[in-house]
Amino acid sequence: MDVSVVLTLAVSLFFILDPFASIPMFVSVTRGLDENIKKSYANKAVIVAAILLFVFMFVGSDLMGIFGVTMSSFRVAGGIILLMMGVDIVFGLKLSKPGEDRGAAWVIIATPILTGPGVITASVLFSNQYGVFPVILAGLIALLITWMILRGSTTIMRIVGEQTLDIVSKVIGLLIVAMGVEYMFKGVSEWIHLYAPDLISTVIATMM
Repeated sequence: MDVSVVLTLAVSLFFILDPFASIPMFVSVTRGLDENIKKSYANKAVIVAAILLFVFMFVGSDLMGIFGVTMSSFRVAGGIILLMMGVDIVFGLKLSKPGEDRGAAWVIIATPILTGPGVITASVLFSNQYGVFPVILAGLIALLITWMILRGSTTIMRIVGEQTLDIVSKVIGLLIVAMGVEYMFKGVSEWIHLYAPDLISTVIATMM
């Protein structure tokens, strides 16, 4: 197993999880709560995010088979989702509604903020391309760093400030947009390579 591949996948998943974008929201919904409760929320959020990530990692391809979806089509769809997710981050769009119940804060952070369509899509694509085991290790690394960031969110927010976090998050969002475009181009290329010969043959046969 190539360590560099695992590290590259871990960085990619970490970018898509984008815990820095979650810090301001996590701090706001846990403001005034006991420090132990805040850490409990962080624990629950990452555990739920991990369960969703690994479940789709194992059953994602089977679900695609049930619905008759090819990997090239899924790449295009996944690229669109990553593109939209990156645009959301860059332009500061909010996924949660104002006034959410504070008791459900960790659920909101877990999904869709951490493990949303982008992470689910990436886990399926990465597993198909690199195998499940490297993606599991990469996911664990990314989730561990995310867990540490959430648990120390109050301290991080106080040290670097919300504006710095916003800048970092927007840069990450731009990288996610680039990943989405890359997946879209690759999916379209695979689709053309797979179906173009039959399509051309059908057109020629119709014209003759």
